Amino acid sequence: MQAAPKTKEGKHKKTRSSKLKNEGGGGGDADDFDAWMKSRQLIKPDDQLDLTDAELGEEVTKVLTPTNTNVIRNLVVFSFKEGEFVPAPLPGNTVTLISFPGNSLHVDSEEARLQIEESDEIGYPLPMPNYSVVEQRESILDGEEEGEGEGEGEDDEKSEAGGKQGAAEEEEAEEEEDEEGKQTEGDQGATETEPGGDDEDAPAGGQQAAAAPGKKRKLINQFNYCERATLTYCNPKRSVDTQTIPPPRSQFGGTVLQWIIYDSYQEDFEEQQKISGRTSVVRGRSTKKTIKKKTALAEMLNRKYLRCWQILERMINQNIYDDIGNDYRYWEDPADEFREGEGNLLPLWKFQYEKTKKMNVTEIVFNPAYYDLFAVCFGSHDFLKQPNEGYLCLFTVKNPSFPDYIIQTDCGVMCCDIHPSYPFLIVLGLYDGNVCVYDLRDGCKEPMYVSRGVNCKHGECVWQIRWGPDMSDGEINFFSVSSDGCVFQWILMQNKLWVTTIITLYLENEVADGPDGTRVVLKTGGSCMQFHPTDNTVFLVGTECGFIYKCSTLFSSKYLMTYNAHNMSVYRIDFNRFDSNIFVSCSGDWRVKVWEDMRPDPLFIFDLGSAVGDIKWAPYSSTVFAAVTTEGKVHVFDLNVNKYKPICVQAVVPKRKNKLTRIAFNEKLHFIVVGDEKGVTTSLKLSPNLRVMVKPPKKQLYLDQTTLQISKLEKLLSLVRELPEGAVIQDTATTVRS
Repeated sequence: MQAAPKTKEGKHKKTRSSKLKNEGGGGGDADDFDAWMKSRQLIKPDDQLDLTDAELGEEVTKVLTPTNTNVIRNLVVFSFKEGEFVPAPLPGNTVTLISFPGNSLHVDSEEARLQIEESDEIGYPLPMPNYSVVEQRESILDGEEEGEGEGEGEDDEKSEAGGKQGAAEEEEAEEEEDEEGKQTEGDQGATETEPGGDDEDAPAGGQQAAAAPGKKRKLINQFNYCERATLTYCNPKRSVDTQTIPPPRSQFGGTVLQWIIYDSYQEDFEEQQKISGRTSVVRGRSTKKTIKKKTALAEMLNRKYLRCWQILERMINQNIYDDIGNDYRYWEDPADEFREGEGNLLPLWKFQYEKTKKMNVTEIVFNPAYYDLFAVCFGSHDFLKQPNEGYLCLFTVKNPSFPDYIIQTDCGVMCCDIHPSYPFLIVLGLYDGNVCVYDLRDGCKEPMYVSRGVNCKHGECVWQIRWGPDMSDGEINFFSVSSDGCVFQWILMQNKLWVTTIITLYLENEVADGPDGTRVVLKTGGSCMQFHPTDNTVFLVGTECGFIYKCSTLFSSKYLMTYNAHNMSVYRIDFNRFDSNIFVSCSGDWRVKVWEDMRPDPLFIFDLGSAVGDIKWAPYSSTVFAAVTTEGKVHVFDLNVNKYKPICVQAVVPKRKNKLTRIAFNEKLHFIVVGDEKGVTTSLKLSPNLRVMVKPPKKQLYLDQTTLQISKLEKLLSLVRELPEGAVIQDTATTVRS
């Protein structure tokens, strides 16, 4: 057993010497080595330093320390335990690049032994190396060395063939070793029981038997696992965008000075003193004040709630009447393209209030600041059936179901007017001859001003009322006309109304004998009035006798002009919006007349077949006006299209059951509002043929619509005016470019 290793060591020495002989054998290998070494020589650059042997042999010492110089060492952290700042601990010098927890165990460890014992499966240890195959390889190598020693003088072809055979034998030996390694697991028990065999194989069999004393449990592979995955459905993303109208913006600025700041602080200090003074009052008074405070807060909350409910009600109504709202803004009758000189009216909303169903609509006025807000007066034209109350309701097209403001009076409201500069001030004329002024900001329960006393009121019904221009000292005033034949001017003083008589309406050349033989001038009752658009001191008054008087606020002794207009009471007068010398009147004698200032005879006369309750010029055209009659019809005239009859006659209410009383044009949009005797106000949209605008000529495209409307009216009036004898029309340009 001891000689075998020596023979093996001798064989290894022989193989090494043979390899050295082969390496130094041929001259071709030396030449190849020299060529290879030449190719490996480095090229020296021209600017390389030439160092001496001492410099080359000099040792350069570099010290590597574990101290990290990039670590900040003066950091402090506040310690809540000690109540002061303490230095922060220094971080370590170790930098962890990757950390991966593993679950592998060493086979010889205690945990591995416990895991093998606990596992249910039984396995075998790893196979030992097959030493017989190794010895066989060594014997093959010894045989090759002997053959080389004997036949060194053989040809190179034999040596190459011997090398190929050795390689093939090595491959066969490796295959046999793999097969024997596979068979060892199944044949170890059989080899132990076999008694026979060669002497050379006996030691190998003994070693295998000693290496595998018994069966062991198989170690479970911890990396043998199964990975499962699933793919869920992802909902697609989508973006929803919307575009809203930006809120209105306004820029404002002001100058802040020292005294302004002082005054604001002073006011704030006074308010704080008042609040502190209230707390120091006696309990009895404090309770009263607390009650007043609570009532004031309750009223304030009620106003806020009312405002919120109004907004909500408007939103609901706009959704309900969405179709009517679209027609109100965008409706255009396509049938007007096929009919010339005719138009129609489209009914929109109906405005009414439950408590005014049995009352007459006595006046309709649009708010000058808010084009969609208009006031409607409710009273009675029947003097034998006067109600005990009257109403003024302010409606808006945004909420046709209920009025925004409601004012209740003790008698019928016959007329009203809204101040052009202060749209929150509204004045009312009542059936009993009184007048009152309301401020819509302070509520509608109590009037701000009211006429009181016998001498501070009209003797009869107030038929029309109009705001006048502010006086030289800034005081607000208004005028009223009544059936008592007086025109009053009312001035809003600090605490009361101051009234003055502007003119008393007397009949000209009408003198009667009194009971005592004196001569008495007869009076006439006023029924309507209208101020001149450009001259605020001139106004027209219509009377119950059919006359129209041109008067002035500067003097009251004489009329400027008298028009023998109608045979019955004059109901309404209205000036043209584009030419202040043209006005129109209507009466109960069924006629509508168009007048020119200072001309005694009318320019146009129209007979409508029934009493005309109201008439208005259109704000958008100089030749269009509309009137309502007691037959329940609306008549729309356009003198430029037809000078003899209306271009639209449309019934709004039934003829036998109802009558129209008032009409009003909207100042911004093309629709009208009419009122009837049942307390219902109806809005109507004008078709395109009723609101035709003037097109400028091709050579005068710079002209605006106002100039074109004035020229259109002048051309129309030139056809109907009667010239004096011998007069000739002068050729003058109607439009001049500035």
